[in-house]
Amino acid sequence: MNKVTLSNKYQIIIPKEVREEIGLKAGVSFEVITYVNRIELVPIKPIKNLKGILKGIDTTIIREEDRI
Repeated sequence: MNKVTLSNKYQIIIPKEVREEIGLKAGVSFEVITYVNRIELVPIKPIKNLKGILKGIDTTIIREEDRI
């Protein structure tokens, strides 16, 4: 488990191993989520990164006879 310290400017450094593991680059924005005494940082990725994510998904919808 990696340990970080909050600086006097309220900044933290994300350890290199973590950055490399999830592919973080400088300038990435994060959504900050708080829950009780926990903080989660979720990277915000550009919408264009989602292109093709649903490729090959089955879009068949089974409908009831009276709904056709």
